[in-house]
Amino acid sequence: MASTDLYELLGVERNASTDDLKRAYRKLARELHPDANPDDPAAEARFKEVSQAYEILSDPDRRANYDRFGSEDSFAGGFQPGSVQDIFDIFFGGMSGGGGARRAGPQPGPDAEVVVDLSLDDAAFGVTRDVSVNVLVACRDCSGSGAAAGTSATRCEECFGSGQVRRVRNSILGQMVTATPCPVCRGMGEVIATPCSTCRGDGRQQEQRTLTVEIPAGIENGSTMRLIDRGPAGPRGGPNGTLYVHLRVADDDRFERHGDDLHHEAEITFAQAVLGASITVPTLRDTHELEVAPGTETGTVMVIRHEGVHHLRGRGRGDLYVHLKVSVPSELDEESERLLREFAAHRGETVKEPAHGLFSRLRSKR
Repeated sequence: MASTDLYELLGVERNASTDDLKRAYRKLARELHPDANPDDPAAEARFKEVSQAYEILSDPDRRANYDRFGSEDSFAGGFQPGSVQDIFDIFFGGMSGGGGARRAGPQPGPDAEVVVDLSLDDAAFGVTRDVSVNVLVACRDCSGSGAAAGTSATRCEECFGSGQVRRVRNSILGQMVTATPCPVCRGMGEVIATPCSTCRGDGRQQEQRTLTVEIPAGIENGSTMRLIDRGPAGPRGGPNGTLYVHLRVADDDRFERHGDDLHHEAEITFAQAVLGASITVPTLRDTHELEVAPGTETGTVMVIRHEGVHHLRGRGRGDLYVHLKVSVPSELDEESERLLREFAAHRGETVKEPAHGLFSRLRSKR
């Protein structure tokens, strides 16, 4: 070989990951493949070298042996080309499109979704909910195998248990390999001669199930919980899929939520704003007495610590912000108007003279 360093041959660092090795080999193999370099012995020789390097470094045991001894003895026996499927996986990423062949045997179940409605109190403090979900579960009569009692699945002779049928055809670019799920076993790698009469060989049946879901304190509207292995069962004993629980938090007329803080608008009268007062404001599960200082103006914000929503990550709670709004009466009785005019006169304030008949009309409505 031109070089005894396998990592140099592939152009990667010694700590390269499996994916790094595959990417490097894929790139070099495409450049050096004999089909892309006809009548070029040097390219063909180089192709064999990088193929040998990848064959060793992609095997964890052989790579460890090479890293330990660093000897070309690792090449003993010469280059042994991989199977058609191995080459297909390197160049086209297998049937999954992402690297690796489709696995034969029971496949995971699909994912499922459910929506859970919560109150603000539920979201703030956490809650345990029983959620009803209509999902596929393992068939009780065959325990999920899909085979009738006393029988079992056997290896598919069409695909020899691989779950795929591969076909090779010649083209102007060389041999082209295609792989499709086996039509006989539907990609399972096994066939059932005597299927279960209850599930008809699928290994699953529909069932309404009630699951207990622990919803943590501090969850926000629109959050999604991902419950692995709580979704529908896979066919013929395959693992369960994932259940996604979408959380929908209802609005609360008392509060507006911003993160873990709550905001509440409290109205106070003109007299309370001028003279001060003690008012009662709601909290999530109780009430709180708040002291309003004399001379308070509209828009004043008072903070009640640790009366907000529990932090989802970490201890403690947010705060409750109380926005004060001074309520100005739109109607006055005669005595209230007289006293207010006297107050204005005492302070030397100029006010508008009453419109004749206005207050009498207002009073007549009461």
